[in-house]
Amino acid sequence: MDTGLAGKRVLVTGASGGIGAATARAFAGEGCRVAVHYHRGRERAEAVAAELDGSIVLQADLTREKEAERLFAECVETLGGVDVCAAVAGVWPSEDVPVWELGLDRWRATLDANLTATFLTARGFLREVERAGHGSLVMVASTAGLVGEAGHADYAAAKAAISGGLLRSLKNEVVRVAPLARVNVVAPGWTESPMTRGTLADEALVNRISRTMALRKVAQPEDVARQIVVLSSDKLSGHVTGQVVVVAGGMEGRVLHD
Repeated sequence: MDTGLAGKRVLVTGASGGIGAATARAFAGEGCRVAVHYHRGRERAEAVAAELDGSIVLQADLTREKEAERLFAECVETLGGVDVCAAVAGVWPSEDVPVWELGLDRWRATLDANLTATFLTARGFLREVERAGHGSLVMVASTAGLVGEAGHADYAAAKAAISGGLLRSLKNEVVRVAPLARVNVVAPGWTESPMTRGTLADEALVNRISRTMALRKVAQPEDVARQIVVLSSDKLSGHVTGQVVVVAGGMEGRVLHD
């Protein structure tokens, strides 16, 4: 199926990670020119970009305002503009910590790495949308933001803000400057990635978490990437905005399998 994305200029943040790398590859497969962003994973980002014709590699700490602004300036200077932005960058702290033991330093760091980074990415992109008059933004949240996650209240709160107030505000604001511009969210459940690989190596844990999923398996990064591409496409999703697409194998808040 033709997505109509050929020739589009796409920024993928967090493209050195599992979902981000798969997203960059998926856009390149549609004929897009991709800016592969990374924070610390330079070698992984360069390896991804080496696979993709016409791609560029850009570094920035998206928790820092000036670096986020520099990222967009460099992206526009090199590609000539940005038509689509996939805000994938984020961090899941692997250690389980209940709220009564959760330190303020971790709380702030998690909100910065997820919510602040997404806000600065969205702001930078929507400034380009205002200038160009068009664009599509897809932000990556999590099922943790929809149903909560014990031991990770900081992460759940950050992702809930993305898929709730931020999304619903942005989809109404952006049409003031670009009437057909769209903002959506993809919310993955448990997904195989460098960030979760150590945790998901525990077979007993996978069996336990998959009891609430109709499809009793962990998602692959490509499962999430394809939904990001679909939502980015004006041809496939041109009348879809302000929506949260959950990629979690039919996860529910109840046990489906004994």
